[in-house]
Amino acid sequence: MNRTIHEYLIFETASGFCGIAWNSAGITRFQLPARSAKVTEGNVLRRLQGAKAGSPPTKVLEAIAAVQRYFEGKQVDFGDIRLVLDGQEEFYSRIYAAARQVGWGHTTTYGTLAKEVGAGPEAARDVGQAMANNPVPLIIPCHRVLSAGGKVGGFSAPGGSVAKIRMLELEGIHLGPPPPAQRSLGL
Repeated sequence: MNRTIHEYLIFETASGFCGIAWNSAGITRFQLPARSAKVTEGNVLRRLQGAKAGSPPTKVLEAIAAVQRYFEGKQVDFGDIRLVLDGQEEFYSRIYAAARQVGWGHTTTYGTLAKEVGAGPEAARDVGQAMANNPVPLIIPCHRVLSAGGKVGGFSAPGGSVAKIRMLELEGIHLGPPPPAQRSLGL
């Protein structure tokens, strides 16, 4: 039996410790920030049993540097990062490809993504499931996918919807009511 060897690295960002895993063909997993390296490592190993800590090749080091810049609030495009998402359903693969087209500072909805892959808005829940199972959040920007009406929706990463809102704010997207145009005089 030919088993793919996965290696991983836990690294620090301005928002906490992230994890990234790869094999000889490309990046296979990404873990959004958690408060400690130990928690992040546990999350990576739970999803990739048997993975070993390793020294990343150049392309993975470039992805790590891009993630660090992202969490410093700098505009980053993850579109050129080579992903290996073996074992994904065809529908999920199409959704992930469509989600990767949603650029920095932009959002879409679950229903819109469903329409983009020809599934119709009734498949919005299925899109939500694809986002919840995203093996490489941020690189496939599931945080940019919102519920109908521009509501935050769910987020299964550490920190939940608060983390999603924070990531969107890093990109200049502010959800919720706008601040008042003028303050009351208190009369």
